[in-house]
Amino acid sequence: MRRSTTARLSAGLAATALAAAAGVVVAMPQASAATGSATGYATQNGGTTGGAGGQTVRATTGTAIHAALCGRASSSTPITIEVEGTINHANTSKVSGASCNTADGVIELKQISNVTIVGVGSGAVFDQLGIHIRESSNIIIQNVTVRNVKKSGSPTSNGGDAIGMENDVRNVWVDHTTLEASGGESEGYDGLFDLKDNTQYVTMSYSILRNSGRGGLVGSSETELSNGFLTYHHNLYENIDSRTPLLRGGTAHMYNNHYLHLNESGINSRAGAHAKVDNNYFEDSKDVLGTFYTDAAGYWQVSGNIFDGVTWSAPESDYHPAGPDVRSNTTVSIPYAYPMDAAACVPDVVSRTAGAGKGLLVSDGSCSPQTPAPTPTTTTPAPTPTPTATQPSGTNLSIGAGSDGSSKADGTSYGNVRDGDLSTYWSPAGSTGSISIKWGSAVSVSSIVIREASGSAGTIGTWRVTDADTGTVLATGTGTGAGPISFPRTSLRKVTFEITGATGTPKVAEFETYAG
Repeated sequence: MRRSTTARLSAGLAATALAAAAGVVVAMPQASAATGSATGYATQNGGTTGGAGGQTVRATTGTAIHAALCGRASSSTPITIEVEGTINHANTSKVSGASCNTADGVIELKQISNVTIVGVGSGAVFDQLGIHIRESSNIIIQNVTVRNVKKSGSPTSNGGDAIGMENDVRNVWVDHTTLEASGGESEGYDGLFDLKDNTQYVTMSYSILRNSGRGGLVGSSETELSNGFLTYHHNLYENIDSRTPLLRGGTAHMYNNHYLHLNESGINSRAGAHAKVDNNYFEDSKDVLGTFYTDAAGYWQVSGNIFDGVTWSAPESDYHPAGPDVRSNTTVSIPYAYPMDAAACVPDVVSRTAGAGKGLLVSDGSCSPQTPAPTPTTTTPAPTPTPTATQPSGTNLSIGAGSDGSSKADGTSYGNVRDGDLSTYWSPAGSTGSISIKWGSAVSVSSIVIREASGSAGTIGTWRVTDADTGTVLATGTGTGAGPISFPRTSLRKVTFEITGATGTPKVAEFETYAG
């Protein structure tokens, strides 16, 4: 970093026998403690409902959280985990099972979907223990505190991130949380809220991020631009050196946030990122918006913000503050409705609503905190099946020197789906996973055929097809098996077939792709 720190930051289901030893895992009625509905970009791409419609359990240790995940029928079975008490290294161990992939010393949400973790009772504090979301989708984290997670020193957890997401994460809502550290990188801490490696459709709302060198990043390098579609609203960033957040590529929407005592820089839009910055209140801070520490430009559209006691540095070759005359240099289209509070009342509204233990109060744009409607307890309807497609004609683009593949949650080789041999197959380690076909340059694809191996036809239950370059969902379906799938002709370099539910372990013998 080109500047020294200007302020020193101030100084928190499996088997019954396992549950009894690890902490409380008690089945609860189906009504969930989680309240309200997702907002922002988490409402897109099919929406974010977490564990709605599934069983609710209570956990008082990290091991019990893992046991609840591992005790599900599958890695996609909906579940709400109510957490009470202090979760730390001493009570967080790995638990094994077909529906989970956990680890010691971190709350590991890996290769799973349809989960809500919500603090209840006297509160839930993850002390020096991070929450790691990886290769997962449809996750809600609500009403919890995560504090003092370190990447160096002792103990360490989650690479030093309070909440971190990476590797093909979709649809996460983080709401009414308190994320805090007791210093910066030199004290062993990293980011409070980091997103990287193809993480998309995420909303952070009504949360507090404070006392850290780094608020959070989106993208781990100037060439890692696969993240985006992010919303940050009604959050308090307080006593943060930089990264509120740092955006590398993608689109982000920040509205009705209170930024207080940003010591070095704030929203850092760079490497082609587009930020829509609406009705925020920036107070007693420095260089709150711009492209910082790089010459790779980012962009912003601003409206209705208040800059109270904000100072601005002179621009340099790798340092480009947006102020003091803050103007838009792009336009950003937002696909969802978002009632906004006036910027002048943001400090008051955020102080009364943001953070864990605030009663989950929200604002409807009237500057008056209120209790949200309860979360419906009915199960979200399954996706509408894609109409039955006929066998496509033409050349199978998956076979040839120009194509390649990749897979997640894999148990066998992805190469088996592009070898033209129905006797070989790719299979995930559990009941869900994703398999891709990719090319060195863009090709046009309008249909695929998923051929299941002999003896496993009909195992695949729910699935979706995505353009892996953009995250766009091309088709979804539910039923027995997959077969031919058609969608609007799309130019792409990588197409992914994601199995989100199955009656057993799927076996995909061939993943064929066709232009027409």
